[in-house]
Amino acid sequence: MSDHRRGPSVFYPILLALALVVGLYIGRDLGSSSAGPLSIFQMHRPSASDKIGQVLDLIDAEYVDTVQKSKLVDEVLQDILQRLDPHSYYISAAELRATQEPLEGSFDGIGVEFAIQHDTVVVISPIEGGPSAAVGIRTGDRIISANGEPLAGIDITNDQVMKQLRGPKGSTVVVSIIRHGKAKPFDVSIERGKIPINSVAASFLGPDGTGYIKLVRFAKNTHEEFLAAANSLREQGMSRLVLDLRGNGGGYLNAAISLADEFLPTGEMIVYTEGVHSARQDAVATTDGGYEKIPFAVLIDEGSASASEIIAGAMQDNDRAILVGRRTFGKGLVQEHVPLPDSSAVRLTTARYYTPSGRSIQRPYGKDIDYMEDLEDRVGHGELFNVDSIPLDTSKAYKTLKGRTVYGGGGVVPDIFVPTDTVESSGYLSDLFFSGTLNQFSFDVADRERAKLMATYGTSEEFAKRYMVPAALLAELDRFAVKEKITVRPEESSRSRERIAMRLKAGIARNVWGDVGYYRILLVKDDAFNKAREVLLRTGGQIGMITSQ
Repeated sequence: MSDHRRGPSVFYPILLALALVVGLYIGRDLGSSSAGPLSIFQMHRPSASDKIGQVLDLIDAEYVDTVQKSKLVDEVLQDILQRLDPHSYYISAAELRATQEPLEGSFDGIGVEFAIQHDTVVVISPIEGGPSAAVGIRTGDRIISANGEPLAGIDITNDQVMKQLRGPKGSTVVVSIIRHGKAKPFDVSIERGKIPINSVAASFLGPDGTGYIKLVRFAKNTHEEFLAAANSLREQGMSRLVLDLRGNGGGYLNAAISLADEFLPTGEMIVYTEGVHSARQDAVATTDGGYEKIPFAVLIDEGSASASEIIAGAMQDNDRAILVGRRTFGKGLVQEHVPLPDSSAVRLTTARYYTPSGRSIQRPYGKDIDYMEDLEDRVGHGELFNVDSIPLDTSKAYKTLKGRTVYGGGGVVPDIFVPTDTVESSGYLSDLFFSGTLNQFSFDVADRERAKLMATYGTSEEFAKRYMVPAALLAELDRFAVKEKITVRPEESSRSRERIAMRLKAGIARNVWGDVGYYRILLVKDDAFNKAREVLLRTGGQIGMITSQ
């Protein structure tokens, strides 16, 4: 008897999940229960869909215990889809509403995009301008608890995670983080807030005519937001443009295509998609492009994924823009959103997308590959610091329109590599930043001196040019840190003094003038932005004039 009961407990949930995947439920009358469970299989040799429906009926009629079908199906279906590839997944009705909000609505929370991988909550990307980004949460961080409640284990669900991380604006949650390179977990206190949903986080014009646009997602209104920002900069005299896609995890495919169309002449390939069951579909540039001639650079890094990689790949393969930064994430799979009758949905990978040269930039995945560990592996083998450490699959070499060699199989490699910045870093700076202490102090200073700062400087541009962080304010920050139980280490404080001052200045600007003020200051010492700007000034955006990495 025990063996008879064990069979259904192991195999029937998987069959249940498959039933929903194929969207079939074949109901049949079992007749008298005395006929025994084997009788329904003896009617005829069942097809796969018949068998699924018959087993579902069998569970209803014969299973020894009451089965919570909806919960069982949700959990197993999620597991089945995650076995296919890293980006196919099932999402409940409640979770579906929540995940659509960053692209279509607004909400209160800590502001992270996450995935549950290997029973652990992994940060895919902190949402730019949100509370988590402000306190330094990074791509690849593992959130293992929230306010002491565990967020790891075989039973953890997206819904449970969101219930712990979301909450009313102004409330606080303490999350415990595991990060590569740190021996022990550490706690970060995050004050929940309104999560911004704009695609353009900041746009402004430099004194030399270089325009800057920071794009943080590809949502419904991305194209319109970009045009509004770019047109405004052009009216102010923009003569070249730097588009910042660093940390942009993607979004709507059509938004990326519309944006790419602005920069490419009529008829040029933007991207194409194709799968075993999906015929090839080409997206080509139309006559609508308004920025086809402007010298143009795109900033990318390991957090640039999906739609961001479509832009990067299209610009690189068409020799239209100079890519500056580090290798992108490597997501080249297309998901189809399939709604189910109970308002839940399946997002199933149905095709790969390919850049104009024919590259798939999807990096490898499978049962023997820890997909989410890739970012940590890049740190381990030195890729974030040295261009020669980037693994290139020479068997997947392709040519751009002008004959340059590019590679597929694992993200988009920039034309000009810029290593991650570790100058002036220290444990003290990390403690200030990740504890939220620096963010809180910046807010307090801005709050008490807002009127004076506005009267003295007027604009974020003037503030960026003229304001110098006083030594007395840095000393006050040290005293504030001690109150927050942070150990002030004089040697580390001295080494990071300039970086701490810059972060403090940027934080004050953000609290007074918004993200425009914040980015104006940070870009002053942003190596990737300054390299892109210098190359555009030197070459006029001509790809053939790039002589070195």
